[in-house]
Amino acid sequence: MDARVPFSVFHCRVLPEWIDYNGHMNVAHYVAAFDQATDLFLDNLTIGAEYARASSHSAFVVDMNVGYRRELLEHAPLYVTTQLLGFDSKKMRIFHQMFHRDEGYLAATNELLLIHVSMETRRSSPFPPQALAQLKEMARQHRSLAMPEGAGRVLGL
Repeated sequence: MDARVPFSVFHCRVLPEWIDYNGHMNVAHYVAAFDQATDLFLDNLTIGAEYARASSHSAFVVDMNVGYRRELLEHAPLYVTTQLLGFDSKKMRIFHQMFHRDEGYLAATNELLLIHVSMETRRSSPFPPQALAQLKEMARQHRSLAMPEGAGRVLGL
């Protein structure tokens, strides 16, 4: 398991087809980029796509909150960090932060609640022991991180 704190593997550039009529990255593509970062995070925990195909279990996102902080323009380099906020035997809560790689500013955040699911029953199922051990170690490492601004955010006027 990658020991970087926080976890950060997803890097890309804003593609021309991600730009909307306002001249910046469209909201759907922020979510798509965060989804790719989630997949890499799950792969790191050995419960990603290969695990889903081999085990008839997977992780489903059941709740999500996205915060847009600053726009990203075409070709902007970006990266996403992922912090584990908590977990139990069947669920985990993670927080992504998307940054402009060159300028360093926070562009967007994404908080997710995921559940581990049996694909046969389509019901929640405990994480495998190896994943629980990795989550426990990651939680130990991530305890050194401050709770990110915006975690647990509720929408309001």
